[in-house]
Amino acid sequence: MKSLKFWLFLVILAVAIAAPFFAYPIFLMKILCFALFAAAFNLLLGYTGLLSFGHAAFFGGAGYCAGYLMRDMGIGPGGAIILGVLFAAALGALIGGLAIRRQGIYFSMITLALAQMFYFICLQAPASGGEDGFQGIPRGELFGLIDLQADLNLYYFVLATVLAGFLFISRIISSPFGQILKAIKENEPRAISLGYNVNRFKFLVFILSAALAGLAGAVQALVLGFETLTDVHWSMSGLVILMTLVGGVGTLAGPFVGSLVIVLLEHRVGEIGNFLAQITGVTWFNSLGESVTIVTGLIFIFCVMAFRRGLVGIFTKNQ
Repeated sequence: MKSLKFWLFLVILAVAIAAPFFAYPIFLMKILCFALFAAAFNLLLGYTGLLSFGHAAFFGGAGYCAGYLMRDMGIGPGGAIILGVLFAAALGALIGGLAIRRQGIYFSMITLALAQMFYFICLQAPASGGEDGFQGIPRGELFGLIDLQADLNLYYFVLATVLAGFLFISRIISSPFGQILKAIKENEPRAISLGYNVNRFKFLVFILSAALAGLAGAVQALVLGFETLTDVHWSMSGLVILMTLVGGVGTLAGPFVGSLVIVLLEHRVGEIGNFLAQITGVTWFNSLGESVTIVTGLIFIFCVMAFRRGLVGIFTKNQ
């Protein structure tokens, strides 16, 4: 079984390496960034059982931080991304330190409230550009060695970063620390009875999840060259929940599959609608591109009702 997973990983890696020669690199990099974002969120929900409604604060906050450092402070992309991750980790420590004192819906609502406070800070702060967003983020050179102005160079940098993030998450899950997280998810009172400081483990995984979400956000800001309020809005937190649940909660591949499905729908649902209108003769399908949220909502409902562990769960034994 392990050898099969290894060969499957190599095939996927080979496809990812060849992908920019057949598809638009910016589109592919956006999928990769969202995949890492969803994987970071899945570490919290899928393996610890904590439902956060505030992960957009880490994703967008790191993007704003890295963008400001690159454009206004003249720091290179490598250093700016690292500092953006540290900013997200610090913000995660602040929000997590307050939220983990509660459980269930109270935990979720605290994360949502604190993240929305951060959203209004970004809205009012002069440095963030307010409603106009943060524009003109330069790509520059990676540690003065690699020119990231070329889409192909930037793509392989993003691919390497996302791959490192996924491998790091995989290592966390398979470690004794990860086993304790799973124990907390399955039966928290039993974990407490065994002598584990549950709140400390929750706090640590919350910071790790925030840092990885920040890595995704900082890299996306570099890819797109701008940062907007959408990335720190509560709807972005909802979008990452949707990606995780559609792909498969508690699975390594689920976040990638979920991000791939949702991003493809956002960009190609109009073409799908036109195709359906041609073969069925129903003109309503022509306006499907304007109703992408309806389509994603229906897919979400279908996956939740039909597949307990998402699309990836169809191919797993423990569904």
